[in-house]
Amino acid sequence: MKRLDRRRWPGDALWTWLCAGCVALSLFMLLTLLTLLVARGLGHFWPAPLEALTLHSGEQVIGQPVREAPLPRGAGSERLYFTGNRELSGADWRWVALDDIAAINRPDDAIRLERSPWGDVTGHLTALDVDGERLTGAPARARLERLLALPAEQRPRGELILTTAEGAALEQPLETITSFMAPNALSTLEKAGVWSQGVWRFLSEGPRAANTGGGVWPAIFGTLLMVIVMSVIVTPFGVLAAIYLNEIAHQNRLTRLVRIGVRNLAGVPSIVYGVFGLGVFVYGIGGSIDTWFFDEALPSPTFGTGGLLWASLTLALLTLPVVIVATEEGLARIPDAQREGALALGATRLEMLTRVVLPMATPAMLTGVILAVARAAGEVAPLMLVGVAKLAPQMPLDGEFPYLHLERKFMHLGYHLFDTAFHGDDVEAAIPLVYATALLLVLIVLVLNLTAIFLRHHLRRQQGGSWSRS
Repeated sequence: MKRLDRRRWPGDALWTWLCAGCVALSLFMLLTLLTLLVARGLGHFWPAPLEALTLHSGEQVIGQPVREAPLPRGAGSERLYFTGNRELSGADWRWVALDDIAAINRPDDAIRLERSPWGDVTGHLTALDVDGERLTGAPARARLERLLALPAEQRPRGELILTTAEGAALEQPLETITSFMAPNALSTLEKAGVWSQGVWRFLSEGPRAANTGGGVWPAIFGTLLMVIVMSVIVTPFGVLAAIYLNEIAHQNRLTRLVRIGVRNLAGVPSIVYGVFGLGVFVYGIGGSIDTWFFDEALPSPTFGTGGLLWASLTLALLTLPVVIVATEEGLARIPDAQREGALALGATRLEMLTRVVLPMATPAMLTGVILAVARAAGEVAPLMLVGVAKLAPQMPLDGEFPYLHLERKFMHLGYHLFDTAFHGDDVEAAIPLVYATALLLVLIVLVLNLTAIFLRHHLRRQQGGSWSRS
């Protein structure tokens, strides 16, 4: 047996360092992306202080500092504050030049209310009137926290009296208040509790204020449900197609052309699949189903409009080439001796496929499903045509028969991120939610992929142990 020639070629060290540098740069970019998403996304829920500003002009401003930016021509810097009080000032945000600020303090009685309508409001807590009793100061804050923990319909009649920076008194009914925070009076431990509550509300509540407030639970549920339905559809079709191409079909020119076509389909732009799904699935098949079974509901379509079923089928078609290619590569790596040994021992061709070949190719199948899930979870363009909605009032899965309503529209994290970033009325308020939603989408894809990877690793260990015992 010949020994490997370990002599270095000229320039080996250069190529080694170049490859290592590319790997390090890729990891650095990935960590930078995750750090940005974590800092800007999760940092949004940490209670920021409220500053009471006194300007040189004598004007008073109360707001939450957001960021600073230089003024043109080197004239200093300005700071962006969230001031709220939209019905009084006409805007929620205000830029203040640092040179115009005469004094800054952080009073403990400065509060920020989340309410509906008119958005958030900031100011000084003056009093709380509940059941004919008026509370002020710390007792008012403590009582208000207990009342807001109750559902809106169970709260007693009362109102919160707030004094704005301009000196106006606002009387806010308790049933219109969503949450309340006095960040300057909180300790670090209390701020951590408020942060965890904010994260939980983001994960468990529905969106509000044109997707610039509230949570993303319907989008999380819709994304997971769509991915599950898509995986159930694409996995058997992809595996069976790969088995036919590799194990059953004659290996001739036609088979090679089919393989080339499958691989080329993987590179087709996703919006093309969306157009196909709209024309064939929604208008073609869905319109026919409405004509046959839901004629009394027309002209309002039941299946002839976008929904969970058509979105899942469209993404299944989009990811089908990925599953086929991955599964076929796994089947091709199985030695022919395994097939010949099974046939020689008296197994039929079907038994050889189901008991020998497919178990050995299972890790490759899961690899294809992993890649399909990763791509489908982040796709947005085709979903805009075949079923995703800005706001879906009814969930596709509920307690009413038949429980899973495939004809309903659904929300998706990718589209929710797109809509929040580009279609919201308040861009400044949407930016932190965009980062938080992007981080959540990355984590969901990561969890789905890790689950499939661990399952694949478990199957490989089981097969390795069975081979060693045999």
